[in-house]
Amino acid sequence: MSPRQADPELGANLLEAAARLLAEQGPSALTTRRLAAAVGTSTMAVYTRFSGMDDLVRALVHEGFGRLAAGMGAVGASDDPVADVAELGIAYRQNALEHSHLYAVMFGGSTLVGFSLTDEDRSHGRYTLAILVDAVERCTRAGRFEDGDAQLTAHRMWIALHGLVTLELGGYLTEPYDADTCFEAQVRGLICAAGDDAAAATESMRAAWQRHRIRTNTDQEPEKQLS
Repeated sequence: MSPRQADPELGANLLEAAARLLAEQGPSALTTRRLAAAVGTSTMAVYTRFSGMDDLVRALVHEGFGRLAAGMGAVGASDDPVADVAELGIAYRQNALEHSHLYAVMFGGSTLVGFSLTDEDRSHGRYTLAILVDAVERCTRAGRFEDGDAQLTAHRMWIALHGLVTLELGGYLTEPYDADTCFEAQVRGLICAAGDDAAAATESMRAAWQRHRIRTNTDQEPEKQLS
């Protein structure tokens, strides 16, 4: 009789279940027994994959930023670096909405009470920011952004979008200032604050949405904000 084959999806399923438990019920809900039950496996299988809960939470953070980096990395560089910056914002928001439970864990806070992250863990988020820094630097070289500290400009954009996405996930953005309206205004405002012309920023936003639709094969675009 051949040995039972390991489930290749078990690791991913455990991470998804753990993120959901943390986000919906808090740290006290994240136990080996409850996690095993959530994915229909044994507690031994959980220990085989992760040495303990700290190890599992650390893997969650790394997985979350890995998915974010993949989504932002897929944007690439074009001859319109401002459109690249805008599309990176779209990708950031899309990742948060598609992986909301992971997103709630990635940045710590009350979700991770009782678990410890190291500065090395948090560096995964900082590495992801480098993609945006590169796009900002290209905007400056193209004369679209004013000369300045690209790292600081990227941090300001990251902080602003993180706040918007957090409010959106919490259900706080409703008509007439819904998430699409606020996102469009926020990104365009950040681009103009960095030095770009308002009309040029609007055209780059249009280009970013068009490229996003083609890249992801979706029809998502807040047309009401682009007129």
